[in-house]
Amino acid sequence: MTERMEKRFAALKAEGRPALITYFMGGDPDFETSLAIMKALPKAGADVIELGMPFSDPMADGPAIQMAGLRALKGGQTLEKTLELARRFREDDADTPIVMMGYYNPIYIYGVERFVEVALDAGIDGLIIVDLPPEMDNELCLPALAKGLNFIRLATPTTDEKRLPAVLKNTSGFVYYVSMNGITGSALPDPSRVGAAVSRIKAHTDLPVCVGFGVKTAEHARLIGAAADGVVVGTAVVNQIAGTLDANGKGGKDTVDAVSTFVRGLSSGVRDARLAAAE
Repeated sequence: MTERMEKRFAALKAEGRPALITYFMGGDPDFETSLAIMKALPKAGADVIELGMPFSDPMADGPAIQMAGLRALKGGQTLEKTLELARRFREDDADTPIVMMGYYNPIYIYGVERFVEVALDAGIDGLIIVDLPPEMDNELCLPALAKGLNFIRLATPTTDEKRLPAVLKNTSGFVYYVSMNGITGSALPDPSRVGAAVSRIKAHTDLPVCVGFGVKTAEHARLIGAAADGVVVGTAVVNQIAGTLDANGKGGKDTVDAVSTFVRGLSSGVRDARLAAAE
């Protein structure tokens, strides 16, 4: 597997805090603004970047991320251009792990073997493909793992003890625990239930367990980060972008500044979450 992910989580464990993982949609609202946002994220405190791949039928996404994907597609974003975002980012940052998140259809059309090779060359460290269950590991998961690309699996509140081993079997990088049933950005997860779920998953794996869906503030990040190895924030970041766009859907410096300010707040939250004290 790529070493960036393992090194980053090892460093954070030594530091005694969870990772801050921030999601944004590649190409939202346009390529150059999107690239500026991506470059600003680590400087604002993001430890891992989730790079969204826009898709026309995002079944697991809430309205905010759906709209971000539509803005990106309207602006001409493609899978090729999303990979180019990562390549351009890597010109200045060789250390921050990048995880591409999205759906299988664009990758299938692009070609699995070609995609894996180009993704690795562009500096991608992992994939989260929300519509590929373990029963379809031969499609992309196993080819990706064979080339050294992490494949990060989602676990949910309905992933029971019988199902969990299948979910974890070919997972690498980290486990993404979806803290509630439903679409992205729908509600705030219950920290007490999150802690119990993380403990249950960690009984089956040595991988970091990161929690997402519903985290909107620094305080949310602190509470969730007390039990998790990482806190994933997506919808709230995307909302920062949307809130700065003009009447024509255009962004600019104010867009990047708004995201940076918001992420700095989230970073302060995870830095206040003391994993050692919670154990």
